[in-house]
Amino acid sequence: MADTATTPAPGPTVLRTPDVSFDALVGYPFEPRYAEVHAEAMPALRMHYVDHGPSDGPIVLLLHGQPTWSYTWRRTIEVLGAANLRAIAPDNIGFGRSDKPSDPTAYTFARHVQWTSSFVDALDLHDVTLVVHDWGGPLGLSALARAPQRFARVVATNTVLHTADPELRGVLTWANHGFGRGRVVHEEALVDYVLFCQRAPELLPSMLLYSAGGALAPEVLAAYDAPFPHPALRAGLRQMTSLIPLTRSDPGAAIGRATMRALRSWRRPFLTAYSDADPATRGWDEVFRRAVPGATGLEHPIIEGAGHFVPEERGEELGRIVADLVAQTAGADGNR
Repeated sequence: MADTATTPAPGPTVLRTPDVSFDALVGYPFEPRYAEVHAEAMPALRMHYVDHGPSDGPIVLLLHGQPTWSYTWRRTIEVLGAANLRAIAPDNIGFGRSDKPSDPTAYTFARHVQWTSSFVDALDLHDVTLVVHDWGGPLGLSALARAPQRFARVVATNTVLHTADPELRGVLTWANHGFGRGRVVHEEALVDYVLFCQRAPELLPSMLLYSAGGALAPEVLAAYDAPFPHPALRAGLRQMTSLIPLTRSDPGAAIGRATMRALRSWRRPFLTAYSDADPATRGWDEVFRRAVPGATGLEHPIIEGAGHFVPEERGEELGRIVADLVAQTAGADGNR
C-alpha cells in the first residue's frame, strides 16, 4: 500500500508510492528530486523530477503524458546530457514519484496546468526548450501561454491541443470537433479509449503501452507500472483521459482555445517531430505548423516506424532532434 502524506483538514487525502517500488528500475539511474507545487483549492503537493546534465547548461523541459511518467524520457535524457544540455523531466501530479490525491475530482485540466506552471516557477526556469508528448502538450503549451517569457523554443511530438473547433474538420485522423449547431464528431476509437480508462476493472500503464503495439520487454512494462502498485494510487491515471475535451463547451476546450490564441503569436522556434504510425495524433503536426509562426522555415522531421509513444520507441533519435534544434537556433528571440 502507499504511504499517506498528511494534509490539513478538510483537504484531500494525498498518497505517495513507496520508494521501494522504484528500486532497480531498468535504465533509470537518476536521483530523485522534489519541488513544491500549488494549484487552486489544493494543498501544496510534492512533484518529483529528474535533473540531469550540467547545472549551467541550456534547459530542456520534458513533459510526459498519460499513462507514462518521467521514465519514458530516460534515453532522451541521456542524449541531452551528453550534448551538455540540462534535462529536467517532472512527473505530473498523480504519476511517477509525485504526490497522488486519492479523489479523482482533484484532477482537473486547469489544476494540471497550474501544477506545471508552479513547477516552472519553483525552479525559476528561463530560456527553456519545451519538449512535449501526449498530455504534456496541452499542459506544457498552456503553461507557456501563461508565461511565454520563460520559454525559448518548443519541440512537439505526438501531442494534441483539443479545442473542438469546427475548423479541425477533415484535418485529424481521430476526429474530435464540432459540426454545425450543437453537434460533434468523434472518432470511435477516441471514445472507446476514454470509456475503457473509466470502466476497466484494472488499469495499469502496461495495458495501454502494450495495446499501442510496442513490443516492450517485461522489465520495461514493470517499470511503467511501478508507481501504481495499488488501485488507490491510480486516481490520476484514470481521470486524465476523462479530461479530454469532447465538446466546444468543455472547460478543457476553452483552455485549449486560449492556448492556441497565444501560440498564434509565438515566433520563436516551434518544431514538430511526429511519428508516421500514430492515428491518434495524426494531423496535429499540420495544425501546429499552420497556426504557429515559429514553425515557419524549420525542417520538421518525421520519425519513421514509431507509434504513439515516441520517447519510448525512439528516445535517442528524439534527443538528437532536440539537441540539434537548440544548437541551430541558439539566440532566437522572435518574441522579444
